Amino acid sequence: MFAKRVLGFLTAAAVFLVGTIFIFPQKADAVTTSASAAILMCADNGMILYEHHSHEKRAIASITKIMTAVIALEQDEDKEVKFTLDMAAEGTSMYLKENEVLKLSELTKGMMMVSGNDAANAIAVSIAGSREKFAELMNQKAEQLGMTDTHFVTPSGLDDEQHYSTAYDMAVLCRYAMRNPNFQNIVSQSSINVSYVYPKGKMQTCKNHNRLVSMYEGCIGIKTGYTSKAGRTLTSCAERNDVRLIAVTLNDRDDWNDHMALYDYGWKCVEKKTVIPADKRFYVPVVGSESTVVRVVPEHSCFAVLFKDSDESIDEKIYLPRFLYAPIHTGQAVGEINCYKQGVLIAHTRLIAAENVNYGVP
Repeated sequence: MFAKRVLGFLTAAAVFLVGTIFIFPQKADAVTTSASAAILMCADNGMILYEHHSHEKRAIASITKIMTAVIALEQDEDKEVKFTLDMAAEGTSMYLKENEVLKLSELTKGMMMVSGNDAANAIAVSIAGSREKFAELMNQKAEQLGMTDTHFVTPSGLDDEQHYSTAYDMAVLCRYAMRNPNFQNIVSQSSINVSYVYPKGKMQTCKNHNRLVSMYEGCIGIKTGYTSKAGRTLTSCAERNDVRLIAVTLNDRDDWNDHMALYDYGWKCVEKKTVIPADKRFYVPVVGSESTVVRVVPEHSCFAVLFKDSDESIDEKIYLPRFLYAPIHTGQAVGEINCYKQGVLIAHTRLIAAENVNYGVP
């Protein structure tokens, strides 16, 4: 259902769905959690289905390592890292030994599976030279992603008064991280083998601490965390019927059950709908040909995750020139369609010529 249609000149500016967030009120008493802060977000478009104190700054423990992994996987993954004693850390560990050598990608696997603080330190020092310098990279990335209520101090998430984030910001980070195929491949597995460069041939099997991957149908990640200050923290991602949702809970003593309840609620609320069907047709006048018009179609169908049975309007804006000059070739881009919900772009595709139009005086 479209409330508005606009026909205009083709604009040169391209618009993309990056970092945009929908704010929709949750249904009253639809779902509750034991968390001090929580959020359920649609990964496709950032639509918020549930939130509770989601902008409250809190300690986040080892879900910090999501940012560490994101930065690591955007580096040279084949970079070899020698473990030194200054990389050691308290808390959960891969039990790396002095002079052992692993590729950056393998360290990332171990860090995300067993929440190795030693692996997080090794990644940080190898990339930035020190944990402090690496924290600067983490904060720069957070700023780029719009994580305005986040500040990182350590690559592992060990407690520090100046190390904090929010459920909302962590959902934004998860949404970004899960777009990286290498990241998703790691966090979606129940266990993974980590290969060492030295000692040659050494292999370590690491079991995923995120039990939801095995417990809940469609769960494809992401990361657990715990410290005495932060309590139990959990980020997860699940996919069903081509809809991907992200849940974050902070200081939640019943996080496994709460995440499953959030997802069960989410699947009842939303579905993926066609907002730009591929069979739409437009006709643009043609100059310089025996054909007076050319048939124009969307390059592909476009879908958006929306509330079921929603009567909220979608604004469709169509950009086409007043006329086209021959010759025109099949597949030639001649315009675009943008669809908006509450002023936020939810779908975009080019309009292309569906047929050849040859030059020729009528």
